[in-house]
Amino acid sequence: MIAVDSPAALADAVGRTATGDWFEIDQARIQAFADATEDWQWIHLDAARAQAGPFGATIAHGYLTLSLLPRLTAGLLSIGGTSMVVNYGLDRVRFLQPVTSGSRVRAVTELTSVDPSPQGLRAGLTTTVELEGSPRPALVAATIALVVPEP
Repeated sequence: MIAVDSPAALADAVGRTATGDWFEIDQARIQAFADATEDWQWIHLDAARAQAGPFGATIAHGYLTLSLLPRLTAGLLSIGGTSMVVNYGLDRVRFLQPVTSGSRVRAVTELTSVDPSPQGLRAGLTTTVELEGSPRPALVAATIALVVPEP
């Protein structure tokens, strides 16, 4: 975990990393995401066709894996003295490896920058979603969190 006592101490943590727990992405979650987004492409849902396809199994939507960043990074960054820490956006996302149904992923997050903003601080983070058993990650995302100090 990357933990600091206050927003003012956050800059001292730049360069630190934290690693989350493994998390399984199963077919039920892939189906639910397909239904929520109306993206019913066969590579996500048709097990028989996908088995003969390029990935050998159904795969999670890239955006499903990306949408799990809050779950995968939960508890990896702790900043005391804040009223809230919220998602401010993304600068770059790359989907590097498909996540087949039943695979496990985890996040490795690095605090890369801290910049002042009118609301508080913008913390830059690079999160790599590792894919268990693979030398290549599933995705890498450069995200920004808005850190709002307590009044």
